[in-house]
Amino acid sequence: MARAPASFLHKSGPLARPWDDAMPERRPKDDPPELAEASADRQSAVGRLYDAHGAALYRYAVMLLADPAAAEDAVQQVFGALLRQRGRIEHELSYLRRAVRNECYSMLRARVSRQRRAPSGPWLEPVAPGGVAPEDRLALEQALAELPPEQREVVHLHVFEGWTFQQVADASDTSINTVAARYRYALARLRQALTATMERDDRARR
Repeated sequence: MARAPASFLHKSGPLARPWDDAMPERRPKDDPPELAEASADRQSAVGRLYDAHGAALYRYAVMLLADPAAAEDAVQQVFGALLRQRGRIEHELSYLRRAVRNECYSMLRARVSRQRRAPSGPWLEPVAPGGVAPEDRLALEQALAELPPEQREVVHLHVFEGWTFQQVADASDTSINTVAARYRYALARLRQALTATMERDDRARR
């Protein structure tokens, strides 16, 4: 396996704004006071950023965390903080991606002291509905979940987002040699895990 399977993408559907009245699971009493106090102009500006980049940032977070619910929490934490922030942000997407990355790694560090929870649900979906068997998706999810988050990050940015190793290195404050090594190790581990899964399935079918 030279690259992660191109037949899969992370979930890419629209995300509800965390402060949106239309969210069915939201209750007014759950809203932080800061959100209620945010100006309409600020909400509108942040809402435009959320609509433009929220789904891509979620895909990034879900690959780091291997957990869709935690990824959604991370993205919403970042945008909730943005609502409370004053002043204009330069290089908005770079700022948001770095903020989501920092939030994800904070969440990962917090997991170390407690038992790792199982993912809250599927976090990969095929590019074309019905084009990939559920067991293949599950095998890839399990293989990716076994990788360190730093390796999943490189796989996501290089394979799914099309970034060069230099771009990944710049975004993660890491040397390009380290990025290339992480990618190489990730592919080797994915190949090993998926090969073992296929061999096990073949034996089960005999």
